[in-house]
Amino acid sequence: MSIRPEKVSAVLGLTGAALVLALFAAPNLRAQQPPAGSEPAAGRQPTPLELAQAQLAQAQAQLARAQAQLEQALALARQAQQAQAKPQRPAEPVPSSGLPRAVAQTASLAPVPPPPPPLQVSQVHLAQGQGQPEPTTALTAPGPLVAKASVPARPKAPEPFAFADFTWLNGNSRTTESPIDTKVFTGEFRVDVNEITDFNHPRDNTLVGSSEIGRTNEIQLQQLGIGGDFHYDHVIGRLMTQFGMYSTMTPRNDASPGRGQWNLDNAYRYLSEAYGGYHWDKWNGINFEAGIFMSYVGLFSYYNFDNWAYQPSYVSSNTPWFFNGLRVQIFPTDKLKIEPWYINGWQSYGKFNSKPGLGMQVLWRPNGAVEVLTNNYGVGTDTLGNPRRTRWHTDDSLEVKYYERPEAFLDRSAFSLTLDAGCESGGGVHCTKSAPGIPAQYFLGYMIYNRFWFDHDRFAVTLGGGQINNPGRYLVLLPPINGATAFSGTPYFTENPGDPFRAYDGSITFDWMPSQFVTFRTELDRRGANVLYFAGPGGVTPPGGNTGPPGSLVPGFNPDLRKTETRINTAVLVKF
Repeated sequence: MSIRPEKVSAVLGLTGAALVLALFAAPNLRAQQPPAGSEPAAGRQPTPLELAQAQLAQAQAQLARAQAQLEQALALARQAQQAQAKPQRPAEPVPSSGLPRAVAQTASLAPVPPPPPPLQVSQVHLAQGQGQPEPTTALTAPGPLVAKASVPARPKAPEPFAFADFTWLNGNSRTTESPIDTKVFTGEFRVDVNEITDFNHPRDNTLVGSSEIGRTNEIQLQQLGIGGDFHYDHVIGRLMTQFGMYSTMTPRNDASPGRGQWNLDNAYRYLSEAYGGYHWDKWNGINFEAGIFMSYVGLFSYYNFDNWAYQPSYVSSNTPWFFNGLRVQIFPTDKLKIEPWYINGWQSYGKFNSKPGLGMQVLWRPNGAVEVLTNNYGVGTDTLGNPRRTRWHTDDSLEVKYYERPEAFLDRSAFSLTLDAGCESGGGVHCTKSAPGIPAQYFLGYMIYNRFWFDHDRFAVTLGGGQINNPGRYLVLLPPINGATAFSGTPYFTENPGDPFRAYDGSITFDWMPSQFVTFRTELDRRGANVLYFAGPGGVTPPGGNTGPPGSLVPGFNPDLRKTETRINTAVLVKF
């Protein structure tokens, strides 16, 4: 609030005049003052002394009024300065349901000062001989200031797939908490120890045709993983090591290190996942990540703790576990994920030829009882030394939890169904039909599993199995005869265009889970093929050990291969 200059000047001028008059009149009045107790006679004219006394009394009253007005003006000025320095509370509070009506009309409102309050001064009766008047004032409070409204922050979108419990899914961890969790790091520790009783009893303890198991009739550390997830200021990353059998078996199934230098299989053998990236709070989240990440083609997880069975069927065991490249995870809603890939190749550390691979995963969980998953891959030229042969693949899964009664002994049941199809084209093969000298080369397969949980999920039984048909054997795991690898090949088991391979398998799995962090598993497996493939009693190692370069022909030696295999898998699985 502001004080008008002309008003202050008038008040000060009136005060000064009254003071001058009082100073000049006071000596004469004292000299002419009548004796005490004398009164002017009634009905006569006042004497000059009496007139002077009356004028003095009026001057004193005017001086008092001037002082009161000055004090009131100064008080109003102080209140106005305080109001400008500290904004008043809004006249209309912001309701929880929205903005005040004044804010709805305009996005920004300046403070609106009220009209100046009226100044009320009580009537002062000036009587001869009375003392100083006592004026009373009534000041109205300054009007409210309409403040700028603050728009409430937009609520954060829900976390993807956090709307229900998905620990029942095959390929998904069943733990619900992590004992190693901080603001910037969530730790993870995994152990997988097995003992495989193979009724073929190979003398070299070697198991053929599995990416999860390498040796039989002895106790082996299949996997030891230490790592976790990093997350700070939208920056994300994951590291998971792999020690034990995985560090040898996984790299030997990749032929790409044979092209070029620097021993890629040694550089990456102790890493199962290693990537970093950035997170955007767009929609329900967008992640950009680069490095080595899990592919999950084939539904089953790379880590046996997460799976319903220890030995997956062929469409999972014969398809890739990891990709090396870039991916973008897009969550348009908390029920849908779209994940494009730009990768070096099909389960490869490097490129097999000059073209990389492209792919995409789409994951949809419409509710807590259904998951639909599709993985698709193409464009990559993934046959070493054949740059004109292109690979295509689709992997599609459905998981349904069709029964749940937590209070019953049989408290939950679910099934999973996976269908795979793919082919190679160009470079001497055709995708679907054969021609003279150009055989068909494709992959067709399925697997189905059903799991039952008992006694509040402390026990579980899983039944399942599947079949494949893979002419050309381009996705068949090569038997490690005389140390053969995917790069070396072997003359004892060819992978020529059109070479037939059909196989089946079935299993029954029993799990005891006394804690969410541990599983004790026993499983019976039966597998068969139309060609000699599985290790027999004589094994796949030459007498005296591997001889010559990996996979080379050894005179006088023939591996003992059989068409069937029966075994019991026993394992202790830990994850926290």
